[in-house]
Amino acid sequence: MPYFDPIMRYIEPTRVKVLMMMFFVTGILGIIIGLSPISPPSMTMMITFMGVINIGLGAFFTFLYLTQIKSDPDKRKKKRKTD
Repeated sequence: MPYFDPIMRYIEPTRVKVLMMMFFVTGILGIIIGLSPISPPSMTMMITFMGVINIGLGAFFTFLYLTQIKSDPDKRKKKRKTD
């Protein structure tokens, strides 16, 4: 199996979960507000489109969360105990 060099750094799972939730919630709210009669007619399409972009970003961070591999600690930085 070839070595897979990750393009992105390891991100803590709690941070990724927060970003996922933020993008999904704002995307859903954007789509709901964009399709409701609350929004002005000139901005309906734009607000809905921004909601779809946020849903896409939420899907990207979900992909990152599910596929990232925890990096091993660097053994060079570990100090040895001297007795």
